[in-house]
Amino acid sequence: MDGATSARRTASPAATAASVYDPDARLDLVVSDVALRRNAAGRMLMARIYQPKGPGPFPAVLDLHGGAWTRKDRQAEEPMDRALASSGLLVVAVDLTLAGEAPYPACIQDANYAVRWLKANAATWNGDTSRLGVYGSSSGGHVAELLAMRPHDPRYCSIPLAGAPDIDATVAWVAMRSPPSNTLARYENAQRRKNESMIQSNKTFFSPWETIHEGNPQEILERGEKVALVPFLIMQGALDDNVLPAMQEKFVEAYRAAGGPCDYCLFENATHEWVAEPGPQTDRARETAKAFIARQLRG
Repeated sequence: MDGATSARRTASPAATAASVYDPDARLDLVVSDVALRRNAAGRMLMARIYQPKGPGPFPAVLDLHGGAWTRKDRQAEEPMDRALASSGLLVVAVDLTLAGEAPYPACIQDANYAVRWLKANAATWNGDTSRLGVYGSSSGGHVAELLAMRPHDPRYCSIPLAGAPDIDATVAWVAMRSPPSNTLARYENAQRRKNESMIQSNKTFFSPWETIHEGNPQEILERGEKVALVPFLIMQGALDDNVLPAMQEKFVEAYRAAGGPCDYCLFENATHEWVAEPGPQTDRARETAKAFIARQLRG
C-alpha cells in the first residue's frame, strides 16, 4: 500500500481512545512495514507500524528518528517505539530524507507529509488521530519542533497528499529526547569540540548556510515569529556534550515565555543517547514519555 492509494481511506474516527489510555498497560504488538512515499533521490521512504493487539482504537504517535540529519532510519528508536506501543499507542516510525539526499527543509517536508498521511490512514491500523502527537529523538526532535511550530508553512506542506487535500499537519503535542533546539549553538559547540563529523553534518543539512538561522527553533522564538505552541516534553541528558543542558534550558525558557507549555526533565548521569542502553534512566525516560502522553490525551 503506497501513500497515494492509502490516503484515499477515510480519516480515523473521533473515538474515546484518549480517555481510556492506560500508560501501565502491557499489550502484544503486530509490527509491519508499509511504503510511505518515494523521495526526490528515488529512495522509497518506509513506515514501520507498531499496532497494539486489542479492541482499540489506539491513540496515534508519529516517531521521527535522529542521526544528525544524515543517517539512521525508522528503526533507530525501536525499543522506545515498542515500549510506547505496548502501553496502548499506535506508533508509526517513518524514514526521513537524509541530508545527503536533500538538505533542509526536505526532512521537515517528509514529517509534514507523514502527519497528514497518518491522519488519513490511522484507522487502517486501529488508530485514533484526534490528539495525534509526535515523538522525536535528537535531530528528529529538531524536525518535530519545526513541524509543530510551523504546521501550515508552505515550504513544509509542499508535498501533496493524494486523495486528502484538506487534511492539515497540526499536532496536539510533542515529546522529545535530546533535541538540538538551538541549531547554531550546537554547531558552535561542535566547533569547540573539534567534532568534524557533526560540523560536516550541519554543513550538509543547512545548505545554503543561512538556513541554520531560518530553521533554528531558538531563533524563531527570539525573532517573535507567530508559531503554534503545543505542549512539549524535552528529556535531556545531564552529561550530554552534543546538545548541552544550558542550550536546552535556554530554549525551554524562551518557549515558556512565548506562551508554550514545556515539561523539562533532566536525566542525571545520562549522555546524548542514553536511551540506547537498558538501565534505570532508560526506564525512567519511557515512563516519563508515557505519563506526559497520558496527560495530553486526557487534556
